[in-house]
Amino acid sequence: MRRAATTEPGRLQIIGAVLAALVVAFGAVTALEISDRASSADDVVSRSQPLSADAASIYRSLADADTAAASGFLAGAQEPAGVHQRYTDDITTASRLLVKAAANTEGSVESAREIATLSEHLPRYTGLVERARAANRQGLPLGGAYLRYANQQMTTELLPAAERLYAAETARLHADDEDARALPYLSLALGLIALAALAAAQRRNYLRTNRVLNHGLLAATAAALVVLLWLVVGHTVARAELNNAREHGQDSLQVLTTARINSLKARANENLTLVARGAVLTDDGKNDKYETEHTAGMEALTTAIAQARELADDDAGRDPVSDAAERIAEWKQRHAGARATDNAGDYEGALVRVIGAKESTGESFDQVDAALKKALDHEQAEFTRSASDGRGALTGLPLGAGVLAVLGAVGAIMGINRRLSEYR
Repeated sequence: MRRAATTEPGRLQIIGAVLAALVVAFGAVTALEISDRASSADDVVSRSQPLSADAASIYRSLADADTAAASGFLAGAQEPAGVHQRYTDDITTASRLLVKAAANTEGSVESAREIATLSEHLPRYTGLVERARAANRQGLPLGGAYLRYANQQMTTELLPAAERLYAAETARLHADDEDARALPYLSLALGLIALAALAAAQRRNYLRTNRVLNHGLLAATAAALVVLLWLVVGHTVARAELNNAREHGQDSLQVLTTARINSLKARANENLTLVARGAVLTDDGKNDKYETEHTAGMEALTTAIAQARELADDDAGRDPVSDAAERIAEWKQRHAGARATDNAGDYEGALVRVIGAKESTGESFDQVDAALKKALDHEQAEFTRSASDGRGALTGLPLGAGVLAVLGAVGAIMGINRRLSEYR
């Protein structure tokens, strides 16, 4: 190479080899980096977010099943068919989603551990509920103890495991989102270096020959410039759409999921307050445990609703949240009336205020749940649309970068060969 560098043909050969290598390296690195980001964006749309949503649905189904079990118990020996069907549907949904999650966690140790915990304890919980139901049909007070023990299994084993599963899948979603939005620094740097080298080679050619244009080098420059612009524009659009999906979809989904979870917890504790009838106290022995936890759940629900309202960016997302806030206020008023009735010694009257078909806290809870579901469906659609647009912005770029890089390298070699032919 030292000997070759002492002659102009040798120097041209070295320049041609360097230019071709730079253009090919630029295209190859761009293809690899963008393929990685496109894969992460695809994971956000088709794997991470659906798994996170499924984990939230598992939690919701389990909590709702616990609420339905308590509601059916309070209704007496003849459990309403609709309440029993709701409980059955919830357990079926949770079981189905557990199987789906187990098949799609892709070796996540943390998720697999929580799925195993849920699979182990769910049959125990349903067995305790069936014992409580059987004892209740016979009018045995033991049924209440079985139901409280079932609730203990739900609140200490099942729901914490479901919450940890949701947290694990949500963390994976955040990781995939960060990977998809990461800037391709190496590709950008190589692109700028390749363009600078091509510009320097053409300037050298002009200074030595007075020829303004070299068609081969010009074609290589155009190919590299197209790849660089495609890279910048495509990734900028993808990043913007993924940011939009996170800010106006993902964040709202998390807050709304938290709100729905707290509403379910509050409703379950409200029912259990009547089931236990003061038999279970807080650790200090001063207050009813379930009533205290109901109050805490309602406060957390109110806080989450306020956050969801701030995050909502359009009327379609804001209106159901506002509706939920109104229903929560109504729920609080009805609950206070039910507790006053129960404290006055009218248990049957309090029962009607809690599980009655009209103007009961159960009606308020159903309305809150329906409003939150509507808001969740809207934000889910917003997230999916933006994330899909972000993924689409990267489509074709890895292949295009590879093809253009090869064409650019060929153009650079042909341009240099054109100069070399003048020495033959």
